[in-house]
Amino acid sequence: MSNSNSNFNMSNILITGANSFVGTNYIRYSKYKKIREVCLLENKPENLDFTGVDVVLHVAAIVHQEKKFHESEYFRINRDLCLEVAGRAKDAGVKQFVFLSTIKVYGEFKSGISIWNENSECYPEDGYGRSKYEAELGLLKLGSRDFIVSIIRTPLIYGIGVKANMLSIITLVDNIPVLPFGKVNNKRHFTYIENLVKLIDRIIERKASGLFIAMDTRSLSTTELVELISDGLGKKRILFRLPRFIIKVGMIVIPKIFDRLYGSFEIDNTKTLKELDFFPPFKPEIGIKRMVQDYKNQKNQKGRIRFSTL
Repeated sequence: MSNSNSNFNMSNILITGANSFVGTNYIRYSKYKKIREVCLLENKPENLDFTGVDVVLHVAAIVHQEKKFHESEYFRINRDLCLEVAGRAKDAGVKQFVFLSTIKVYGEFKSGISIWNENSECYPEDGYGRSKYEAELGLLKLGSRDFIVSIIRTPLIYGIGVKANMLSIITLVDNIPVLPFGKVNNKRHFTYIENLVKLIDRIIERKASGLFIAMDTRSLSTTELVELISDGLGKKRILFRLPRFIIKVGMIVIPKIFDRLYGSFEIDNTKTLKELDFFPPFKPEIGIKRMVQDYKNQKNQKGRIRFSTL
């Protein structure tokens, strides 16, 4: 990785992937104001206008939480489309390409292995992880002094407007008074969206190239996560502990669900923080509180809309 103390004070940033969770929040929270989005569903890479663009923030992707896609689609969108956009951006004179990757490039976390960091070997096990990893490798080959490539790996991102897995957990806690998440002693890392935005801004400011990991300052257990969501909702929830043998069976029968709720997923991004002289400013308690408040606001808004149409 390499840094520069100079910055893009007047940077024009193009987000490839319109109306995304990350892109929308980046526009909301970034210190940079000259930002525009482009939809890659409506615009082919050869038709993109990079005039005046200093930085491309590439967030367009098919993610693993979405409906099932044929594996070739992951590679077509997550790898091939990304590399085509990057190549055209480089040819057009864009200074920096920031790619939002994923910790899924490492593979599946197994108890007893070393905690993953920026230097860990990658052994992705599904089309999503493999396509993202191959995009990383292709981008690094494109990088040069005149075309800075910055790759950000992140675990599950949460915050205002969150969808998929985290929204499912919030909805579950909101609607079910008794839940099987008592005394779960796992450790999982997450990334609050405002912390991610601050990290991206720092990478752009420093023209930092290479690989970075974005995550909150500490891990959370499922029990703590559910308790924080409960507090944000203002609802008391009874949490009981599942017998260990049921968790073991669940890990075998429906591993994706049980691993996310009862398994651990630990990462170490010390190198990223040191290299960028960066510290995530928002604690998980703050991020979850803001996320849940937004959920409540959206829920109340939908209720008012339904009432007004009666």
